[in-house]
Amino acid sequence: MIRYILAKMLGVEAILLLLPALVGLFYGELEEAAAFLVPAVLLILVYIIFGRRKPEAPAIYGRDGMLIVASAWILWSLAGALPFTVSGSIPNYVDAFFEMVSGFTTTGSSILRDVEALPQCMLFWRSFSHWIGGMGVLVFVMVLTTLDKKNSMYLMRAEVPGPEKDKLVPKTMSTARILYGMYFGMTVLEVALLVLGGMNIFDSLIHAFGTAGTGGFSNYAASVGHFDSAYIDGVISVFMILFGVNFNLYFFLLIGEAKSVWKNEELKAYLGIIAAATAMITLNLGRHYPNPLTAFRYAIFQVASIITTTGYATTDYNVWPMFSQCILVLLMVVGASASSTGGGIKVSRVLIVFKSIKQEIKRLVHPQSVNIIRINGKKMSTDILNSVYVYLMSYAGIVVLSVLIVSLDNKDFATTFSSVMATLNNIGPGLAEVGPNGSFADFSVLSKLVFCFDMLAGRLEIFPFLMLLTAFSWRKRF
Repeated sequence: MIRYILAKMLGVEAILLLLPALVGLFYGELEEAAAFLVPAVLLILVYIIFGRRKPEAPAIYGRDGMLIVASAWILWSLAGALPFTVSGSIPNYVDAFFEMVSGFTTTGSSILRDVEALPQCMLFWRSFSHWIGGMGVLVFVMVLTTLDKKNSMYLMRAEVPGPEKDKLVPKTMSTARILYGMYFGMTVLEVALLVLGGMNIFDSLIHAFGTAGTGGFSNYAASVGHFDSAYIDGVISVFMILFGVNFNLYFFLLIGEAKSVWKNEELKAYLGIIAAATAMITLNLGRHYPNPLTAFRYAIFQVASIITTTGYATTDYNVWPMFSQCILVLLMVVGASASSTGGGIKVSRVLIVFKSIKQEIKRLVHPQSVNIIRINGKKMSTDILNSVYVYLMSYAGIVVLSVLIVSLDNKDFATTFSSVMATLNNIGPGLAEVGPNGSFADFSVLSKLVFCFDMLAGRLEIFPFLMLLTAFSWRKRF
């Protein structure tokens, strides 16, 4: 059953590879367009051999769902990297794999030193991968196909980020379509507004894909700063913040339950963090810009980009005061809301941790008191609390181990630490050598593979990917 679902997913990717091929034909890039047909044919053959007949025993369980999700993301990245290498755009396959993992996981880290030298079809594919991966590759396939109706909830739970996995409607397939309907509509609206601001259609699509998926790939070396437009900065800032909101809240707005949205604690905390961080950085940048309004423009964009883990930039924040840089690093860790397209540890988990600390202090002061942790008036079960604590410990363990391995490249601490944080939290750029104007090209092959692990683990909330690498997860019996 695992093989059947994975083969079916690879068949969908084969069809998706035809889109950048068409873009290549449109721009007269015939050789590059042909490079997409090679993996497409291979994936179609895999689908024909393994994905046409459904197994007689179709049942899968939670463990299987996690293994399928983790395997699917790796296989999609392996196949999606082939056009770069076949065309010669990125000759080194490890580099191409890194770029594709970064695309699908909506990280936005890049090994490219001269992104503008890439053919248009390759630029389209790497950014389109952001849009596909934003809601999750399995959710995307569920929208396009009847992947597996009976077992779809196990797949969706393993892929949707956040400590709680809720369905908007009783049927999971309907939930996937509702999510993508909102996602698609918001993307189209952003494209239209960017075109009104003077962007051409291609640039608008590239940057809307990166904003919607909170990925951050741009077709310009200077990222969004290339346009030097307050209007474009404003539009992308607003949409980055919107795509970092829990998509369940948009559904509540659609059905007229606005009260549930305004009372949502995670939303209040998310917007509060953005407002506080922007205010502090704006004040701290007073001497770097001619007036407070300009400082605010650059501050709000970078804050929105980092907390939503998008990774776009309008300026080189490496030259900002250390106080502002420290705030951005903290925002890297916090991340966006649960069930959004953003990465990080999520605002909901931060809320749970702070409420747990408050509960423990109350318990120490009043040992006989009964203190319950509630989020949005809902009691947090012991299972959810334990999963949050274990997640944070696993997160910390991955950070420590990754930093130790990457430090073998003997780069400065800011580069080493921020590169791990940027990939694990699916941010994109970090500080120093991997800042907005830098790249990950100079790292060793070992470090690049560590970053790929971090990007996948961060996007899949750690445990599905760890299960894939754990031998006992594959045993038929426990």
